[in-house]
Amino acid sequence: METRQSAAKPVQEEPPLELPDAAALSALRAWHEGLSSREAVARFIPERRPAGGSSRAVIGHIRRQLAAFAASRQREDLVRLFTGTARKGAAAARAVAQAVEALRSTPMPHPLIGDDVGRWLPPRVAKVLRKAGIRTLAELTLRVPRHRRWWSGIVGLGPAMASKIEGFFAAHPQLTERARALVAVPPQGDVRSWEHIIVPAEVDGSQGTFRAPRASCSLRADNDYEAVQSWLSLHEAPATQRAYRKEAERLLLWAIVERSVALSSLTTEDAVAYRAFLRRPAPRSRWIGPATARSSPLWRPFTGSLSPRSTAYALSVLSAMFRWLIDKRYVLANPFAGIRVRGTRAAGMDTTRGLSGAEWNLVRTVADGLE
Repeated sequence: METRQSAAKPVQEEPPLELPDAAALSALRAWHEGLSSREAVARFIPERRPAGGSSRAVIGHIRRQLAAFAASRQREDLVRLFTGTARKGAAAARAVAQAVEALRSTPMPHPLIGDDVGRWLPPRVAKVLRKAGIRTLAELTLRVPRHRRWWSGIVGLGPAMASKIEGFFAAHPQLTERARALVAVPPQGDVRSWEHIIVPAEVDGSQGTFRAPRASCSLRADNDYEAVQSWLSLHEAPATQRAYRKEAERLLLWAIVERSVALSSLTTEDAVAYRAFLRRPAPRSRWIGPATARSSPLWRPFTGSLSPRSTAYALSVLSAMFRWLIDKRYVLANPFAGIRVRGTRAAGMDTTRGLSGAEWNLVRTVADGLE
């Protein structure tokens, strides 16, 4: 990401974290096995204890280095191992050795634009950002920075914190375009019809939260769009396919634009929010427009708010779609299961084709004669 550095403090790139070398790890293991810190340091790394320095401090530094490396790999379980109360004995030494080997094979994680700011930024910085309504990296990247004092409009975010944020984005320049694709595409008033939807890779469902194991799925679909397209292709009647496509299209666009999540990551809470959205799609300029050709730039998913009956129909179609996706083992859960719409009721029994009392008596007489 191209940024202008804060006026108060230039961004400095931090050197990559590394594991302690073999000699330091041998000293740490020996210490866990029962040697005193003085003995462990003297045996394996005597040159690292400064004159008048403490061997315990040397061991502490090795543990902090391991904890920092584990944190850089987002292995909080191993961070606790190296920062908590140290245990002694053969079992503790083995646990440390196994943890080090696990860290060797753990790749450096890469941030995704939908990640929470607290996953990558210091807790104090994340707290300030959340107070300002900035919860994801996607939302943050649109703020950093457009002018020299970009951070001045965020209460509590001074130049020091701003410098940390700038440093993070400088280290991960690939976030910028991805974030803009997620947050700003489709931009307001430019939601696209099913045939023209471009789903950002981060929310296409290839890594959906509720995706079933790939080996068990009976669809060739790699993402949510392809899976829904398979469902739509089942319906040969053009009118049915158009009706179902409309509901799938609306939900997919809403998930991407309003919730920044994949279709296969939707939760029951998302489904409840979507029910409210159907009653009053907002913002109107993005979602509501006059009936027009689907290829027209004036096309919108809605021509107005939905009635309770239309809302109930939409939710029933989507619930049926998810049931089919579960049956094909594409997803594990149906977020629309159990979602009801106030103001609607189940259709009553059709009595227009019922038998009269006399007709029922005739039926009984005939049945009795057959016994």
